[in-house]
Amino acid sequence: MSNDSVPSDIRLHRKSGLLELVYPDGNRYELCAEYLRVYSPSAEVRGHGPGQEVLQTGKKQVRITGLIPTGNYALRLVFDDRHDSGIYSWDYLRELAEQQQRYWSEYLDRLRAAGASREPLPPGTQAVRLEPLKPEDPPTGQS
Repeated sequence: MSNDSVPSDIRLHRKSGLLELVYPDGNRYELCAEYLRVYSPSAEVRGHGPGQEVLQTGKKQVRITGLIPTGNYALRLVFDDRHDSGIYSWDYLRELAEQQQRYWSEYLDRLRAAGASREPLPPGTQAVRLEPLKPEDPPTGQS
C-alpha cells in the first residue's frame, strides 16, 4: 500500500448515494454505491478464484448505509441490500476511482451479454437461471 492510495478525506453523501474520496495529491473522486457494490472485493462477488466471479444484477437502487474502518489498510462498506462482507483496501479503492469509466463500461457490457439488468426485481419476485440440458442429461422424470 502506498501513501498515495490513502484518502485524506472520505465523505458519504447519503442523499446522492456517492462516496467521495479526496487524496493528498489533490485528486477527488465520487463513486456511486451501485458501482462499489458490483465491484465488491467480497467472495460473494469475486468468487474464490479466477473464473468464479458472479455478475451482480439489479443493484441500481442500492445505497451505502455504513463505512467501517478496517485497521489502517481498508474500509468495509455496508449496503442496504445487507451486503457487508467486502473489505476495500485503500489500493483497491484508488484503483476503482482511477478506472471508474473503464470498469463501469465493462460492467454494462457484461450485463448486456447476459441479458441482465441494473434494475432490481419487483418485491416478492425471485429470479431463476435456466440452462439448456446437456446431451447426456435425461429429461426430468425419465431414466
